[in-house]
Amino acid sequence: MSPAQAAEPEFDLVLRHGRVIDPESGLDAVRDVGIRQGTIAAVSDHPLRGRVTIDVDGLAVAPGFIDLHQHAQQSEDYRLKAQDGVTTVCELEVGTADVDAWYAAREGKALIHFGVSVGHIPCRMAAMGDRPGFLPGADSATALQPASDAQLAEVTRLIEHGFARGAVAVGLGLQYTPASTMAETLAVYRVAAKYHASCHVHLRSKGDSGPRNVFTAIQELIDASNATGAPSHVCHVQSTSNRATPRALQQISDARSRGTDISVECYPYTAGMTEIKSAVFDPGWQARAGIDFQDLQWAATGERLTAETFANYRQTGGLVIVHSNPEEVVRAAVSHPLTMIASDGLRGHPRHAGTSARILGRYVREEQVITLAQAIDKLSLMPARRLEARVPAMKRKGRVQVGADADLVVFDPKTVGDRATYEKPDLASVGIPYVLVAGVLVVRDGLVQTEVNPGQAVRAKFEGGNRE
Repeated sequence: MSPAQAAEPEFDLVLRHGRVIDPESGLDAVRDVGIRQGTIAAVSDHPLRGRVTIDVDGLAVAPGFIDLHQHAQQSEDYRLKAQDGVTTVCELEVGTADVDAWYAAREGKALIHFGVSVGHIPCRMAAMGDRPGFLPGADSATALQPASDAQLAEVTRLIEHGFARGAVAVGLGLQYTPASTMAETLAVYRVAAKYHASCHVHLRSKGDSGPRNVFTAIQELIDASNATGAPSHVCHVQSTSNRATPRALQQISDARSRGTDISVECYPYTAGMTEIKSAVFDPGWQARAGIDFQDLQWAATGERLTAETFANYRQTGGLVIVHSNPEEVVRAAVSHPLTMIASDGLRGHPRHAGTSARILGRYVREEQVITLAQAIDKLSLMPARRLEARVPAMKRKGRVQVGADADLVVFDPKTVGDRATYEKPDLASVGIPYVLVAGVLVVRDGLVQTEVNPGQAVRAKFEGGNRE
């Protein structure tokens, strides 16, 4: 080898001398990371040569964060997510009825990776003859009517078609479809089991009293998983369980100890947000959630609601922020060993822009509720593992290892934090100077690189193609 050849860079890009944290192997040490053709090609304790070398001394290098519950999926949303260290976003709770159209709208145009479920809600809306929309109104057929045999057959046909076209999972929002029965849930789960897919569920009930409560809602999922073999995933456990969250997590933990494949997520905020016209606000909502009108905040204006303004907005529709949890509930959810972190991201709520940085800044550095290694596991590896049975390509994400995808976040543990608030929900996180997607810098020196679109579809194998 000539001296010139020996001096040639081995890698497209090298992250030099960062604190590399790999949640799968447990590595937490200063290393150079060499990237070649979108893949991690070396993790070395010796200096590496790259065409581009970035000195990240004093910074942490972790797998890019994977958000399994992100509703807002437009270009401006992806920019905020990237600044929060997120390299993959999936809309798995509500999902879509048209998987092909959803992916086609983003192919070649995305800053970060993207994936979607086939959704029970939109498929039920189609089968019941309702107009397409994000969530069904409380007075819609989707919310009010049990499905006939023909309608249920159409729902399951649409879901099966979505899986055949590569949907990552199936989403169910059972609180938004209160007329759907346990038999309908089982029918959806049976289709999911056929495709080795997880079922991402907004629980049917809130509160801890009465014959239908958060515990019966969790049991519905446990029973469905045990009966069909399809895994369950409980969306935003602290938002639905509220003060019963520790007991709900114990119920999930007990089921897992008996062999049930059930996982769970939370987000680190004391307030949720949803559509005011939905069945969530059917009569009795105050008792179910333990809140009243003054605990509701209109996202568009920031005003707190009264009985009169609630009634007005209930007619017109729109997003309402729901202040329903004390901080100790959020802390209990974040610190539980089973919970992964997912934002439930939607414009108008700070969780959309700041979830990851809030975990790293507030709950790791400031309050020391969890360790840095635990946080990275919850933000990256745990979500990747949830999808691996259906999407084998996820085995290459959530890790900083040779052969893994070069989806990486570089942050400063001493300064990382969220800035988004309920009044200013679109403020980008800080302390995250570099984010790479498929080896491409999408955030550099804290600035989004708007001229690149390396995001790829997170999609299962589908009929007519061979994508993983």
